Amino acid sequence: MRVAVDTNALMMPVESDVRLFDELDRLLDGYETVVPEAVVAELEKLADGNGEEAVAASVGRDLADRCTVVSTDADYADDAVLELARDCAYAVTNDRPLRRRLADAGVPVICLRSGTKLAIPN
Repeated sequence: MRVAVDTNALMMPVESDVRLFDELDRLLDGYETVVPEAVVAELEKLADGNGEEAVAASVGRDLADRCTVVSTDADYADDAVLELARDCAYAVTNDRPLRRRLADAGVPVICLRSGTKLAIPN
């Protein structure tokens, strides 16, 4: 089973103290995380900045190395996640507009719930 991962999901360890892969292990059995090239590019751009966002993006970029990076037709990260997620069992994001787009496309979303835990909303 493939799970598409968004930029903010990869930044959750710093921004929300979420142990992303531990949480996915808790929720899912036997999965492969995939990330669009556009997400990696967005993380690299954000990591060049300053402050907590840059640190979170740098950590997220390192975490992306644990994922399979996939090329998509879309250059914008959210569009790329949506494109990729159509062929995945789940997508991981806490971005509300993207969550709505994924739900409209029939893709189940894993998102942050109750502090530092991820959940699959009904």
